[in-house]
Amino acid sequence: MRKVVLIFMSLLLLAGIAVAGCGQVAAPPEQEAPPEEATPAKEVLPPEEAAPPEPEAPSPPEDGEIALSLSSSAFEEGGELPGKYSCDEQNVSPPLRWNGTPAGTGSFALIMDDPDAPGRAFTHWVLFNLPPDVLELAEDIPKKRELESGVLQGKNSMGKAGYFGPCPPGGTHHYRFTIYALDKPLDLAAGVSKERVLEAMEGHILAEAHLIGTYQR
Repeated sequence: MRKVVLIFMSLLLLAGIAVAGCGQVAAPPEQEAPPEEATPAKEVLPPEEAAPPEPEAPSPPEDGEIALSLSSSAFEEGGELPGKYSCDEQNVSPPLRWNGTPAGTGSFALIMDDPDAPGRAFTHWVLFNLPPDVLELAEDIPKKRELESGVLQGKNSMGKAGYFGPCPPGGTHHYRFTIYALDKPLDLAAGVSKERVLEAMEGHILAEAHLIGTYQR
């Protein structure tokens, strides 16, 4: 009888172990973390394709500084030159005035030419070594190689010193007056060509200003 009880208890113990084993729930496997979203790379051009740097803009005038300008009481910018300043009438030079002298100006030079002339620009007037305190030219400057003020005049395309007015073969031409502020007077003799004056001015131009007048026949 005792042996039967022991066998019965052993069976109960084994059944309990089996039930306990069946009640255990295995922990779910750890889920892998989703891959981090990659940060998009910034587009970078290779060195040989990199965009070139933008050119530097000219420095603006400092506060209170006025840029060099050129004007005339006889005509407006882009306006028609009155006939008295042409070869058709009195052939006298027009009045001119400029302001905004840059610091360090040692002299001024003035050139008038016609870029519309056939072949190449026609030189109408060349003056240089105007003192830095001279800011205007009166009407009808004498056609002499050297003026009483010491200002020198070069030769025009007619081979003569002084001003030669508009005298186009036909149509409308643009006459360009250019004033140059230079850091020194030019070491040139009177009666030289426009090309000689331009060559001597290289590296010495502090500022320049333009005034355009038209004339037609």
